[in-house]
Amino acid sequence: MKGNSFYARKIHSLLGVIPLGLFIIEHALTNYSAFEHGKEGFVDSVKGLHGLPLIFFLELFVIWLPILFHGVYGLYLAFTSNYNTGRYSYGRNWAFALQRITGVITFVFVAWHIWQTRVQVALGNTTNEEIGQHMHNIVTQPVYFTIYFIAVLAAVFHFANGLWAFLVAWGITVGPRAQRVSSKICMGIFAIVSVLFLLSLFAFRSDEFAAAQTAVVGLLG
Repeated sequence: MKGNSFYARKIHSLLGVIPLGLFIIEHALTNYSAFEHGKEGFVDSVKGLHGLPLIFFLELFVIWLPILFHGVYGLYLAFTSNYNTGRYSYGRNWAFALQRITGVITFVFVAWHIWQTRVQVALGNTTNEEIGQHMHNIVTQPVYFTIYFIAVLAAVFHFANGLWAFLVAWGITVGPRAQRVSSKICMGIFAIVSVLFLLSLFAFRSDEFAAAQTAVVGLLG
């Protein structure tokens, strides 16, 4: 691993933005349609995604394989990195530590979320037609809602802060001023995308959304 660490880190960084970063934004917008347009708008958004040609291969090569590499290598980085926030409590040191911590949280949450949704459909414990009610039942439980709330914030922070690190690592933002500007932009992205996801969580909790929900499984459940 050490001999190829430079290239592995580059690939890990790139996959965190393209395609996974683009996917998390798309996922936020799709879920937000449940809040903005109600159940019919959400169903239309999901059906539009599933109407894409070769959807299985798109999911496999654009989502699942990149998530697997980014997640597994990210765990390796998280458990082998040196954390020095105790000695140097600078903002970027804390951001570095939080990047690793939120990465672990996100990886565990995604695996758990897939188990709760896609795997349950595959096992026959629920159906595609019942997945909307299934998600409603999950997020209306206070403990699960709290987990989703925290995990969503962790995932979006991991993406936004990772985007800042990507711009630095790939030589796009060179110099302190450019990095300060990009830091503000990335934190703005964190705020906006977090709001989109959290509003969608509240939409999934609503009785209106659960009443006649017939959506098929989304790209992440």
